[in-house]
Amino acid sequence: MNRLTDALAAKFASPVRSTRLTVVLGRWLGICFTVCFATGLFSHGLQNPPSWMLFPTRPVGIYQLTQGLHITSGIASIPLLLAKLWSVYPELLKWPPVRSVVHALERGSIALLVASSLVQVVTGLINTYKWYPWPFPFRETHYWLSWVVWGSLLLHIAVKLPLIAGHWRRARRPREAEVTTAAEVMTTAAGPGGRQPPAVAGRWSRRGFLAAVGVTTGAVVLGTAGQSFAWLSPANFFAPRKMGTGPQGVPVNRTAADAKVGPLAQNPGWKLNISYRGQSRSYTLGELGALPQAEHDLPIACVEGWSQTVRWRGVRIRDLVQAMGAAPESDLLVTSLEPEGAYRFMSMPAVYTADEQTLVALELNGGVLELDHGYPARIIAPGRPGVLQTKWLQSLEIL
Repeated sequence: MNRLTDALAAKFASPVRSTRLTVVLGRWLGICFTVCFATGLFSHGLQNPPSWMLFPTRPVGIYQLTQGLHITSGIASIPLLLAKLWSVYPELLKWPPVRSVVHALERGSIALLVASSLVQVVTGLINTYKWYPWPFPFRETHYWLSWVVWGSLLLHIAVKLPLIAGHWRRARRPREAEVTTAAEVMTTAAGPGGRQPPAVAGRWSRRGFLAAVGVTTGAVVLGTAGQSFAWLSPANFFAPRKMGTGPQGVPVNRTAADAKVGPLAQNPGWKLNISYRGQSRSYTLGELGALPQAEHDLPIACVEGWSQTVRWRGVRIRDLVQAMGAAPESDLLVTSLEPEGAYRFMSMPAVYTADEQTLVALELNGGVLELDHGYPARIIAPGRPGVLQTKWLQSLEIL
């Protein structure tokens, strides 16, 4: 077996691999994972708020920023993760695979980190295309798997901390010495007579390899981040959503046909019902349009990463709440005309209800809402995920 592993090590040897290379890649990947984890927790908290959750509404594009960073850092982590795996995979060829209980635990933690990371980034990328070829619920799985990734990453850092600390800074040494030590992590177990398999000359230097990884990562970021950040939108070549496209020049995730609301939303007798402590009041579309209107530029920002800031016009929700004799700082239960679905009901915390920019929107970019954008009326609020900006309103219950 030693002969076989020695032969494989010689075949896949590269002087580019080193502990220093792995540490540098791990540093970049760690930054991406940290940004992705923190922004993912924020998004999950907005959708499934714990009792202590704070709901910032300023800047109005805070969710547009955080979720854009979440998706962008997740996409950036893919080439970095693959490069890091390439830098260490000859370690898998070492024999025996397990040398002690401690070594078994170390390898198990690495296996958990690698497996969970690959599943997390692949399913996250597929989710941006709204394709779900798996039987498990994506959002819950993605959330809990993020804790597995983060926990195994911390464990891995703790185990490898001496190596990380020793190679965090570039060693000051002659170029000749650097070349002779470039395969220090790549090498497998010693061959017959205690000799290491010879390093193989390669066409890449470590700097060249890192530059290639950096360019690749930059390319995938630039080619997709334009779905989230307007100043990068001209370079958006690969993302599934593009700004300025769709009905009224705004992308759509869930259409009226998907939600099965067409006949209900286009019913001439539609009314918005508002209830509070046993009292209720209904507004026709014409009556809502006759109320004082407000206009605000607010982003529609979806969990899949795409967003676009547009101009909305409609009635302030706090005005409707106060007209019922309730305090502006009231929680709401919002119901959509959708006959079914996870977001038919939406809870709105009081901080959004009281905000002057939270609207029952009737117009988008100067025109009446298109059916796919929520006609006859929808919710738009600052700093909220798009899935909570309920379309095709049916009722508001003041709690």
